[in-house]
Amino acid sequence: MVTDEEVLEFFRNELSTPLNRKWRPIPLELDTHLQDYCAPDELPYVIEDFGQKFDIDVSKINMNRYCPIIKIPLLKRLTEGREIMKKIISERPPFTLRMFAESARAGRWLYD
Repeated sequence: MVTDEEVLEFFRNELSTPLNRKWRPIPLELDTHLQDYCAPDELPYVIEDFGQKFDIDVSKINMNRYCPIIKIPLLKRLTEGREIMKKIISERPPFTLRMFAESARAGRWLYD
């Protein structure tokens, strides 16, 4: 049976560790939102490796749901950028390591 620690260890080894404003590493925990933790171009590769290691069909994951591609015209970005981003961030569902750990124990992706 897959444990939370195994999943945490896997993601900690695979993802780059971001730094806070004081140049200290930000810890990766089970309830960390992956959209906010790592670079968007890094996540698909890690998810692919996760699927291979834990034998999960990751093609079922709808990445646009968790990491939407946002196209905002320049003028709107300049005038309403912060409000738009706050709204988008508050509406997207969490994408956490806990979801991956529960799916690894179940043997399939449980969400979407």
